[in-house]
Amino acid sequence: MSEVYDKLMTCVAACRKQLDLADFKPRVALVLGSGLGQLADEIQVLHRIPYSDIEGFPMSTVKGHQGRYVFGWIGQVPVVIMQGRVHYYEGYSMSDVVLPIRLMRMLGAEILFLTNAAGGINRDYQPGTLMLIKDQIASFVPSPLIGPNMDELGTRFPDMSAIYDVDLQNRISHTAKELDIPLKKGVYIQFTGPAYETPAEIDMADTLGADACGMSTACEAVAAKHMGMQVCGISCITNMASGRSNRPLTHEEVQITADRVSDQFRQLVRSSIKQM
Repeated sequence: MSEVYDKLMTCVAACRKQLDLADFKPRVALVLGSGLGQLADEIQVLHRIPYSDIEGFPMSTVKGHQGRYVFGWIGQVPVVIMQGRVHYYEGYSMSDVVLPIRLMRMLGAEILFLTNAAGGINRDYQPGTLMLIKDQIASFVPSPLIGPNMDELGTRFPDMSAIYDVDLQNRISHTAKELDIPLKKGVYIQFTGPAYETPAEIDMADTLGADACGMSTACEAVAAKHMGMQVCGISCITNMASGRSNRPLTHEEVQITADRVSDQFRQLVRSSIKQM
């Protein structure tokens, strides 16, 4: 077995020691982006596992990202929530970046619900827009599948023609309509970060068909799809991307906008999961 797989299984074993999976098996794995961390404290909590208690687990270093798994229920749906994710720009290998996703799948999760804060490329967007991810562009970050294939996880050449599950997209769209929450639908592109993109890079992404950009998510979706998970995702447009406004880009703006729309965003995520 590869070192990557061995490390994954060590982390899985550490979680299983702290969680009785005989009585609890998560169905949905939820990754909380900026501004959504509070949601993990609003569910019916069964157990919390700090990342620091998991041997070999990568630690999030981004301000505002708590580092722990939260296990519990949203309605009648058993969930495992990542309260703080790991980014490639933090200096981790791509295999470490997606290790948390793979771990949640190994614990039983069948659906991956991704959320993030993103920059708006589509000129029809504005800060505070919620965008249902219908497809993605991951060509600008290393694939998490590079290297020897781990046959225990998935096939060597997985199909990526429909990464984001159409049925889940329809359920989320229907939920947004019921809640009267405006929801766009678009393509997400991942860049490495941590620097924000240049105006020329954003124009390039626009030409490629991207509606929003960020520094996470796409690689996680690839790893999940490789393992046979159903994937869905929502981006919160927290700022207009470089060249789309006259203001310089700052992380503070991202946090302010994410906090401003967090109540609506959390409501949509909670209600959507209850339908899964």
